[in-house]
Amino acid sequence: MKPSIPPAKAPSGTQGVARVVTLLKLLAQHRDPGLRFVDVARLCGLEQPTAHRMLKALEREEMVARDPVTRRYRLGPLVFELGLAAAGDFNLVDVCRPSLRRLADATGDTAFLFIRRGHDAVCIDRIQGHYPIQTPVVIVGSRQPLGVNAGGLAILQALSEEEVAEAVAAVSARLGAYGEFDELDLRQAVVEARKRGYAAIGEKAVPGVTAIGLPVRNAYGAPAAALTIAATSNRMTAKRQQEILPALQQEVLTVQRLLYR
Repeated sequence: MKPSIPPAKAPSGTQGVARVVTLLKLLAQHRDPGLRFVDVARLCGLEQPTAHRMLKALEREEMVARDPVTRRYRLGPLVFELGLAAAGDFNLVDVCRPSLRRLADATGDTAFLFIRRGHDAVCIDRIQGHYPIQTPVVIVGSRQPLGVNAGGLAILQALSEEEVAEAVAAVSARLGAYGEFDELDLRQAVVEARKRGYAAIGEKAVPGVTAIGLPVRNAYGAPAAALTIAATSNRMTAKRQQEILPALQQEVLTVQRLLYR
């Protein structure tokens, strides 16, 4: 359904704001692979010169970005930064805390909540389970390159191909600090996570630890955060991953319903 456009009689300032919001919502809905200029004009019900002026103005402010190869428009980095600034108002930690507690109680392992900051995954909460051997090495507030831990890999797997390529290129120089792990390994990890349906990675962020994770998606399908469960590698076998995955999937659905109901 075409987004509604404010009537012509609306004051020009109000109409301009409403049009910008409509345009940004469209780009969020069509984030992969983005929209061509003509598509933006058509879907917004705008004359092409008007759409062109809006896109160029938003591009200058980094609210939208244009892919130099496909020439398609998508949301820009400023939108991401504003979203992060607003995230605290939605009490993400408070919303996710009961889910982390249930995961820790059900599995006995450590449950984590990660968000994205630029090209890093930042741990913003964790709850330890009852299993005697825990993995508390990743502390709240710590950050690592996207893809190195299960939270970052879960976020990365949910991004578009263009965003993945950009993120991998940005973190490639830092991957050497995590053992024998390079850009090709990270790209392969994304492919495997998508094929598997969840992120699983071990011996990178913390030696001797393996974790699984899933993205928490916003109303437009973009990853807003990630929930993960971590245990010692000899405990987090492939079989155990499958055993605890349904609980992780259920809690992700619960968080998404609470955030976007």
